[in-house]
Amino acid sequence: MNSEKITTDPGQAARIVRQQLESLRSAGLQVLPKPTNTHTFDFEGIEAAVEPAVQTPASAEPAQKPSPTSSADPAVTLAAAKSISPVQPQAQPAPRVDGDKYESDPIPAAERASQLTIIQNEVAACEACPELVANRSQTVFGVGNSSPRLCFLGEGPGADEDRMGEPFVGAAGQLLNKILGACKMKREDVYILNTVKCRPPGNRNPNEQELCNCWGFAQRQLEVLQPEFICCLGSVAARTLLQTKMSVGKMRGQFFSYRGSRVVVTYHPAYLLRNPDAKRKVWDDMKMLLKEMGIQL
Repeated sequence: MNSEKITTDPGQAARIVRQQLESLRSAGLQVLPKPTNTHTFDFEGIEAAVEPAVQTPASAEPAQKPSPTSSADPAVTLAAAKSISPVQPQAQPAPRVDGDKYESDPIPAAERASQLTIIQNEVAACEACPELVANRSQTVFGVGNSSPRLCFLGEGPGADEDRMGEPFVGAAGQLLNKILGACKMKREDVYILNTVKCRPPGNRNPNEQELCNCWGFAQRQLEVLQPEFICCLGSVAARTLLQTKMSVGKMRGQFFSYRGSRVVVTYHPAYLLRNPDAKRKVWDDMKMLLKEMGIQL
């Protein structure tokens, strides 16, 4: 995959802004608001839940170097995304700081579902990526609590997700459900979404143009949800949200900031299916997150 940093397209930024304005207008907004400045993890049970040999997407990468089956480097420069810096200093150059607040005031909980429906309808009608449109069964928007403290951000739909229209319902989704259960949570307690809304053929990584075309939708979802915490699952999600080329291994164990949400990075469940030994690292990440959320195990 080409690892070069692409030049941002002003036209793409304008298109994302227009999408946001159209959504607000459709919702009846005439004037834009002024922005405001111990439970034990059952490792054996988790490993038994899904056989490691199950075919899984090649998109969930190891910490230090990309999977040899990956066809594209997920690092992307997105015109509409705000660059982020980690809470703790890093040995390597860290993501830049470019603001740390959501652009609008929090949307009342009673109105969030309707706002998400507006965006979902736009996603369903989107034809920006011809290859993805030609191969998709349906778009996969997101699911869960519309007033969550915690969002999980993944990469993109797989075959099961494309068929059912819901993120994380295949083998990796079963493992995510187990992790949530160990954290004393259910899917209904959190919100789950992906960086792209259509399945890349062959479960390949989304390419740079696909991420540019689709990331604006995920940004708008997060603008509506404004979660207190975001958990990035895998390198595609982490690098896209935080605008960095750092590996998952180097981002683990610390908190980052995205527009006021605190962000933790861990391995994608699909990677755990191929590398069961990494489950303990994910559990360490989740315990760090739960402690910060004030959840006692």
